[in-house]
Amino acid sequence: MSIIVLIIVLICIVFLIQSIRYRLITLPVMRYFKRALPKLTQTEQEAMEAGDTWWDSQLFSGRPDWQKWHQIDTPKLNNEEQAFIDNELDRLLSMLDEQQIRHNKDLPEAVWAYLKENGFFAFIIPKKFGGREFSAQANSTIVAKIASKSLSTAVTVMVPNSLGPAELLLHYGTPEQQQNWLPKLASGDALPCFALTALEAGSDAGAISDFGVICKKAYNGEEVLGIELTWSKRYITLAPVANVLGLAFKAYDPDCLLGNKQALGITCALIPTSHEGVKTGPRHNPLDQGFMNGTTQGKHVFIPLEWVIGGRAGIGKGWRMLVSCLSAGRGISLPALSAGTAHLCTRTTSAYSQIREQFGHPIAEFEGVQESLARIVGFTYSIEACRQTTAQAIDMNKSPAVITAIAKYHLTEMSRIVMNDALDIHGGKGIQKGPNNYLANNYTGIPISITVEGANILTRNLMIFGQGATRCHPYIFKEIKLIQQSEGTACVRDFDKLLMAHIQHTSINIIKVVWLGLSRGHGIPVGISGPTQVYYKKLNWLSVCLSVCADVAMLKLGGELKRKEMLSARLGDVLSHLYLASCVLKKYEHDGRQQGDMKAVNYAIAYHLKAGFDALNDFIENFTNRFVAQIMKRACYMFGHGAKGPSDYMVTDLSKSILNDKSARERVSHLCSVQSNSAVALVEQAYLKYKATLPIRIKFSQWQKNDKGYCYDKAFADLVMLAQSEQALSKEEAKSLINAHEACLKAISVDIF
Repeated sequence: MSIIVLIIVLICIVFLIQSIRYRLITLPVMRYFKRALPKLTQTEQEAMEAGDTWWDSQLFSGRPDWQKWHQIDTPKLNNEEQAFIDNELDRLLSMLDEQQIRHNKDLPEAVWAYLKENGFFAFIIPKKFGGREFSAQANSTIVAKIASKSLSTAVTVMVPNSLGPAELLLHYGTPEQQQNWLPKLASGDALPCFALTALEAGSDAGAISDFGVICKKAYNGEEVLGIELTWSKRYITLAPVANVLGLAFKAYDPDCLLGNKQALGITCALIPTSHEGVKTGPRHNPLDQGFMNGTTQGKHVFIPLEWVIGGRAGIGKGWRMLVSCLSAGRGISLPALSAGTAHLCTRTTSAYSQIREQFGHPIAEFEGVQESLARIVGFTYSIEACRQTTAQAIDMNKSPAVITAIAKYHLTEMSRIVMNDALDIHGGKGIQKGPNNYLANNYTGIPISITVEGANILTRNLMIFGQGATRCHPYIFKEIKLIQQSEGTACVRDFDKLLMAHIQHTSINIIKVVWLGLSRGHGIPVGISGPTQVYYKKLNWLSVCLSVCADVAMLKLGGELKRKEMLSARLGDVLSHLYLASCVLKKYEHDGRQQGDMKAVNYAIAYHLKAGFDALNDFIENFTNRFVAQIMKRACYMFGHGAKGPSDYMVTDLSKSILNDKSARERVSHLCSVQSNSAVALVEQAYLKYKATLPIRIKFSQWQKNDKGYCYDKAFADLVMLAQSEQALSKEEAKSLINAHEACLKAISVDIF
């Protein structure tokens, strides 16, 4: 009997403690969170729920599992995709003349026909509908290779294969819509565009004023339920030539024909451009690029309800559709454009810096040039690693909104730096327009990538951490959803469980961050061996610092953090550089730890670590509460973080190796198109001939130093022939040296008009 009484007493004590905890801890914290944490609008909640989290959630939690990270399949192409690249793509590249395209402001008719006939607009469409059904990896690789030859063509190809009617139909279209439209899109009979941006609504898609009113009107001789649309869109790629229009608008039902709700939300519809009332307006001119871009309008245009993507069930679901499918543009197309530009710069600049001589030496021997060249190569390796890895996530059926935003923002910005460095090294060669200038077209096209799919300012300041803080955090999103509900008993219980788990999570991370700060990142095993082990330890340290600082920021600033864009953007930068460094290490492992790539890996990781820790330090130094800031700083890195960035030795080591290691140079620039008789081919051939004749050049230089053949009025070929006559060079050596010299002169020459 006494045992039973004791059990009852213990149960009562447990319930009492739990009740006290609810009243003294859980309920006050819940009320504080309700005031402090940002309230999610319906649009924001839909955006959050539409995307996925992936590796970003592990980096944000402070507990990345590196073994799991490396178990993800190696990015690769199947036989069919590789055959397409080797044949159809190679043929396309041989047909492209970017100078002609830009001059005519359009692709040649033969190129348009070739693109349609060979399925270049059907990469994402399943084979059962006549499409190619390529992977995101193949889609990205193809667009990148085209971008290295013709940015105008790359944009033309990427649009139907990213955010557009095909993407939306595959995920949300009715079976009838898929059967009707996808075969036409696959064959090229239907050329699509998608109209989202309007005069007063750019990055804020929710502000579009284009509208449709549910009503009944006559269509094909009978009265049907439909939508009367009015719209005016701009910046719409392919609009001037498209014959099917994807349209985003706000739907309204003032007569409640579909229910008791009048404002139905953003909706997407598919409309033939030949439909009565649809107008294609004048073209835009995006920095003289040759791809089609323009306007579309319509006023009181009636369409049947069946033209809404998803049918009647798709009305009001447009925002969720768009957010879910934006990953294709951000995660595939824009990183591909950046990679194509970076590979072009790496291949051509490494060659040019070797064949261009000043003060009697190749300019690649000067440390100032080496600094820029190393940055080009290191950034290109990082861009390619992120491109491959992000496309791999999409192939795994993920829609990682944060990761694709990171890829879009940082890869476009890094490619801008790469291009600027390339132009700096090329000097006058880089600014004289004409067929021999292989950089200018991509240079003028870089700002386009930066502005589309959400301008980079928006992407960095609002999207990366704005979404990451709620979606990637293991508890915040769930807590926000709970506190926006009523304070019922079940809600309090659920919140209590989350709160206790959150406290435990944060407490463990605080202990870890102090320990890692004291040990400078070496306090926790990472399970990785080899020369990159130290990098994983540093990234673990930075990951835990991010987790703790993000928790402190959200707790202290709450909803105000959304308005502190400079602060939140810096936390987003930390997450971004964690992801980019992770991609670099993953590529190095999946490529078989190529020894020749180690120098590029060292440079890239050193850069990302320094940039990540610098962003963290800037966040702490500018935190609004100085007392809390000092605590964070002491906890995270009491003795400094030690991330110094690429050293001078790394710079010279990488820049020299890229010129001397043929395989490493090929791997880091393999997406660059080197078509015969192109300007890129000229500089590449000159580089190869220069390298092949280096021993002969040494002999010739020695002969000149002996003052046997120096004569100021003799041309280079005459001097070489004189050296041959004096038996300093053989006939074959003299011929090779003259040919190489002529090839170099041709490669460094510019066009005249």
